[in-house]
Amino acid sequence: MEGIRFSGPLAPYAGGFEEELARLGFTPRSACHQVQLAADLSNWLADVGLDTAGLTEAAAGVYAAVRQAAGMRHMTLAAFGPLLEYLRRLGVSPEPVPAGPLAPAESLLEEFRSWLLGERGVTPAVARGYRDLVRPFAEQHAAGGHAGLNAVTAGDVTAFLTSQARRLAPKTAQRAATALRSLLRFCHLRGLAPGGLDQAVPRVANRRPGLPRPLDPAQVRAMLDACDPAAAAGRRDLAMVTLMARMGLRAVEVARLRLEDISWRTAEITVRGKGGRTDRLPLTADAGEALAAWLRDGRPATALDRAVFTRLKAPRRGLTGTGVTMAAAAAAGRAGLGTVHAHRLRHSAASAILAGGGSLAEIGQVLRHQRPQTTAIYAKADIEALRSLARPWPEAAS
Repeated sequence: MEGIRFSGPLAPYAGGFEEELARLGFTPRSACHQVQLAADLSNWLADVGLDTAGLTEAAAGVYAAVRQAAGMRHMTLAAFGPLLEYLRRLGVSPEPVPAGPLAPAESLLEEFRSWLLGERGVTPAVARGYRDLVRPFAEQHAAGGHAGLNAVTAGDVTAFLTSQARRLAPKTAQRAATALRSLLRFCHLRGLAPGGLDQAVPRVANRRPGLPRPLDPAQVRAMLDACDPAAAAGRRDLAMVTLMARMGLRAVEVARLRLEDISWRTAEITVRGKGGRTDRLPLTADAGEALAAWLRDGRPATALDRAVFTRLKAPRRGLTGTGVTMAAAAAAGRAGLGTVHAHRLRHSAASAILAGGGSLAEIGQVLRHQRPQTTAIYAKADIEALRSLARPWPEAAS
């Protein structure tokens, strides 16, 4: 790039790096910043006597620390991500050094996480959350190896969760109880702990009974109207909010949508839900129109994967479930509704079905519940729906 003087061991790769940044979708300004950073790093490598083979993550971390000390407070190792990935792909910079052997507790937790992913079908985010919640239990009882797990008693299980519940929010404590039950079942299946310990995990009371308060139709309309259809970001957010508010998709399900999941000929989409479940759903007219507008006039042509919803800034990869949630919250903020989480839109879709005279069975089909008991909680929102669950009162014998 003009005005940037490149010397040192990285100079031969400057042109290729500029092309890589363009491929990743960096704006000219951001690409210029990345090239300037690479040029400065190259000069520093020459000064300390290192070549590309010496550009390890540790060396990049030292450079970042030096620049931070010089006043560049925002300099972090993450800033070198595009450059290091490019050089590693060329084979001129070393791959990250793998970590050493895991401690017994960490090894157990990694096995537990792999089991959750492979055999229980949970998402990576849920598996990671479960692992983190039971880490104190594993460190307490498996630090010395598997022998400690064999000595765990029901009292140990109760004492651990009781201590955790004192410092955690009620909802988090509930998740910790669920995670602990899963860990104890896993340990029993692997022959590492006695059976039945999962039954010793106390139930945590939820002080927030019932479902989240649904948005009324006017509030949903306000969120949709808050997405500017004249801007690419607005078209994307409008499509995502429509899928959640009209079709009841979860944020992570919106993020998982791929281009090949949309069948325009049959007006259907393939939804990848919990536990690896896959469903075909009819695409509503408003959701289809919003999707088409985003794909036609919003989604970057330089997107790096097949995700339907992508970042608009480089690197233009698919959004995560968190990204979808943040977009929904931003739309609610623009609409003046305060904080609205993405899952509340799913409940609003179910409530709209009830308000339109739909049955609990229809809600279960739209939300793709695996068990009728899950759908039954929506009966709390409608007394008439409760009547369909009530059994006839037995008549007195004559």
